Amino acid sequence: MIRAAIIGLGRWGQNMVTCARGSQQIRFVAGATRTPEKAQAFAAEHGFPLHAEVDAVLRDPQIDAVVITTPHRSHVDLITRAAQAGKHVFVEKPFTLNKPDALRALDACREAKVTLALGFNWRFQPALLEIKRLFADGTLGKLLHIEGNFNGPSVFRYAPEHWRPDRSESPGGGLTGRGVHNMDAMIFLAGPIDQVYAQSCRQVLDQGVDDTTSVLYRFQNGATGYLGMVIASAECWRMQFFGTGGMAEVGAIEHLPTWDLTVQLIDKPREVKHYSSERTERLELEAFARAIEANAPYVMPVEDIVAGVAGLEAILKSIDAGQPIKVER
Repeated sequence: MIRAAIIGLGRWGQNMVTCARGSQQIRFVAGATRTPEKAQAFAAEHGFPLHAEVDAVLRDPQIDAVVITTPHRSHVDLITRAAQAGKHVFVEKPFTLNKPDALRALDACREAKVTLALGFNWRFQPALLEIKRLFADGTLGKLLHIEGNFNGPSVFRYAPEHWRPDRSESPGGGLTGRGVHNMDAMIFLAGPIDQVYAQSCRQVLDQGVDDTTSVLYRFQNGATGYLGMVIASAECWRMQFFGTGGMAEVGAIEHLPTWDLTVQLIDKPREVKHYSSERTERLELEAFARAIEANAPYVMPVEDIVAGVAGLEAILKSIDAGQPIKVER
């Protein structure tokens, strides 16, 4: 049983604790948050002490690991401090907002020899794993193009003083909070990104983050892609994968429970596959725990972490420049 502390107990931090409840592999035994009075009842319900200072959990020898669910810009500092304290680290996406910070955080974990996990829970979706297999075994042929959307009414949900509408915390509009999931799925299937061409604007509110963002991709393997994020609209998401043998599609409103998968091969009947219901947050936390116990790398390669941050950084540069940007390798 891995004993973990949750750092950050807003909506998502509480969700992570709730999803792990009853696990035989990981248990939350402490928490740290800037506003403990807001989460005191939740911590009491889940039976762990709550601290106002992160150092209180980093100094505790009874804690094996930390799960970080804090604002994006805080990630690099918290990852580094946790690693230096000898704690294994699970951090929510995005890993960092630029490549130098990503390399700094990775170096800290490598030097401390701690397990590092990044919260891209879509990698535990049976449908996405099946799509990867169908391309690997040739059923879907050569991957040519990927399309995706991840939309919702995010700009209407938070007060101006909340950290999420802060443009420095959420550059690229819906990209950092939502679209990085799609982009990671693209990297999972197509590999590293070679070039991006992005645009982003604010059409609805006179403050806060952009509400309409889109990106064109070219991957190093030659495949192309498109990603759109409209965060002043209805909740929905989708992804389509096109190959020379056919196409696969996933998408709905909820993106965390297990997805259905639609596969359409050339000149074949359309097939819809259903999978048993699971929560991907619990799956990723238990995979993190198993990696710690086995002293083995987490299932997401470090190279993919770097590729995702490099892609994010290039998109932000493309938005500012209004032109295609090569992704730094």
